[in-house]
Amino acid sequence: METMETDVLVIGCGIAGCSVAMAAAKNGLSVLMITNAKEPEESNTYHAQGGIIYKGENDSPELLIKDLMRAGADLCKGDATRNLSEKGPKFIEDILMKELDVNFDKTLKDELHITDEGAHSVPRIIHAEDLTGKAIELAFLKGLKNYKNITIKATLTAIDLLTLSHHSLNSLDIYKEPTCAGAYVFDQINNKVFPIMAKETTLATGGLGRLFLHTTNPKGARGDGIAMANRAGARILNMEYIQFHPTSLYHPEADRFLISESLRGEGAKLINKKGESFMEKYHRLGTLAPRDIVARGIHEEMLQDGSECVFLDISHKKGDWIKKRFPNIYRKCLEYKIDITKQPIPVVPAAHYSCGGIVVDLEGRTSIKRLWAAGEVTCSGIHGANRLASSSLLEGLVWGTLAGQRITCEIEKDEIHFPKIASWRYEVEEVDPALILQDWLTIKQTMWNYVGLVRTAKRLARAEKILSELQSEIEEFYRNSMLSDELIGLRNGIQAAIVVLQAAKVNRESRGCHYRKD
Repeated sequence: METMETDVLVIGCGIAGCSVAMAAAKNGLSVLMITNAKEPEESNTYHAQGGIIYKGENDSPELLIKDLMRAGADLCKGDATRNLSEKGPKFIEDILMKELDVNFDKTLKDELHITDEGAHSVPRIIHAEDLTGKAIELAFLKGLKNYKNITIKATLTAIDLLTLSHHSLNSLDIYKEPTCAGAYVFDQINNKVFPIMAKETTLATGGLGRLFLHTTNPKGARGDGIAMANRAGARILNMEYIQFHPTSLYHPEADRFLISESLRGEGAKLINKKGESFMEKYHRLGTLAPRDIVARGIHEEMLQDGSECVFLDISHKKGDWIKKRFPNIYRKCLEYKIDITKQPIPVVPAAHYSCGGIVVDLEGRTSIKRLWAAGEVTCSGIHGANRLASSSLLEGLVWGTLAGQRITCEIEKDEIHFPKIASWRYEVEEVDPALILQDWLTIKQTMWNYVGLVRTAKRLARAEKILSELQSEIEEFYRNSMLSDELIGLRNGIQAAIVVLQAAKVNRESRGCHYRKD
């Protein structure tokens, strides 16, 4: 069996994974970064629109901490919010601006264009048009090419984390503390499985929005990292807090394309089918209320008048300004014959962000030795029960960089031996794509209807019955079938869905984006 060895294995190529890779490579470590996508840039980061928290006029770390706490329904971890607030602006300046030269939008005076978003006390968001994530991702990948000790490989799907207790052929290794030694990886092109042995491993796999019927997330956001960490025994927390973005494009032919919160920050109004502004009924901040409140306000409005969507209207602004400020959203809506300079955009809420995840400390350590995590797959504590707008890219940058820096010290400190592990056992039964498609539909519809925006004990009990039966069938299917990225993703998807469901079931208190109607 072919084996690869590296100092640092990074699973995921978004801002968190890139930050880990760059920080570790600067200290001379060999880094292997893998993704199951066909192209390295395909990540949650690449699709992030709005912006990244920087600093505004009359701003301070204390003010940002207050906003994070308020948006997070006072469930945020104090030292984590301070970590983000104090280190964030410097990392943006040193890494994104100076080293990577990300093309953030400027004013006519050549100053950074700083915009406002919901639940922020002051305007403090910087952006690159409405494609901020894409600008950062491409700049990062270009920057990583300057490091000869970083290797990036696409079309490699991580199957399972290798741990001493689960995979070592030395039976006495079960007595050692839980320790990660790399991952089993599936090569999609050659249909081969091989281990990557790593002194330190980082999960930066992004989110799990694809578990829901309506989501703004790209295809890769299927909960792979949560499922792998769960099987390995890592501590996972706050998985009931799934943030639903209030505004995704509603059109029968469109994927649920995200309509950025920045539109509301720039003055767009939410109106119902009668053309009436309605958010003032639900919160004093109206359209700029925290996301969970806006999403439930829209949900309630749709239920009250039996409509399939509401509308977001920015057409009162000048057409040329709209096209310049939101070129991507303008183009995308125009594809579906919606001219946002002249008419409101039909929108519905959609699963957007997982506020919980693998528990990490201030430097990205998990509860398993030699396993780190950064970005949306984690629970660092900064999001609490509901994420503050534009905090996710900053979290990936800060925790990814700190993890990459700290990994160097851990490698220098420990003498690391790789365990002997078993060769992969291949199955030959062909996978029926109709089964994978139908199983995914069951997961998505069950999660949307029963574990979605509004939850009750009865809905969660119904979901548990459906998903636990489905999990047994999928595990059987997985054990006996020829391996593929789709099959690995399905197995991870059902396991991640059950992690979310169990967390929602146990927590009977409505808080943030976990709303129990009963």
